[in-house]
Amino acid sequence: MLNWAARYYPIIRILKSDGLFDTGALLEIGAGPYGIGEFRKLPFVGCDLGFAVKPRWPMLPLIASGTQLPFKDKQFDVVVASDVLEHVPDQLREGVILECLRVSRKLTVFGFPCGEVAWKADQELVSAYESAKLATPRWLSEHMEGAPFPEAELFDGIKGWNVESCGNENIRFHLWLMKREMSRSFVLLTSAVVRMLPSLTESLLRKVDQEPCYRQIFALRRRADV
Repeated sequence: MLNWAARYYPIIRILKSDGLFDTGALLEIGAGPYGIGEFRKLPFVGCDLGFAVKPRWPMLPLIASGTQLPFKDKQFDVVVASDVLEHVPDQLREGVILECLRVSRKLTVFGFPCGEVAWKADQELVSAYESAKLATPRWLSEHMEGAPFPEAELFDGIKGWNVESCGNENIRFHLWLMKREMSRSFVLLTSAVVRMLPSLTESLLRKVDQEPCYRQIFALRRRADV
């Protein structure tokens, strides 16, 4: 759960700064069975191609593709896509971004492993799993099988939205954390810490959001004149 906190806490800070953490209709693309519901205890729609286990409250699950969302324009106050675009084929990424923006009324947040430095980090992580004689997680295998990781240039030329970005998870910290999470006891211990001491956890994790970063977070806010 610590690695979930590392990637969701920056998104939660953005939601809070925009007054949308405790209110507002939210859609998460590629949510898996839990998504942001681990941290934001308000009902939200979680969209994915399928769910390996039964989704749990507060998610309202929906099976759908990010390339063709079954929603009206501006139906949600917020759309979140965390660690999704790297799983999308290169030629479909722009379409997913445009669909997220179409159904978002105020704010859209994307977070993803960005560029070659993140790609090489995941290659090193695959080697660590192989050395430990452990099965490579499906998400990591998909990282290696898919197109190269997306770059920040994906958002060049986006019209009608103000775009801000920040780095998330220093590369060395990310690798250290993911290797440590091969141990179930480490996962159980750090999950308890995250649940009992969320403010302290967030404060410590902010200190490791230093370049070079594994992930980039992009906040797109709809312009008032659009």
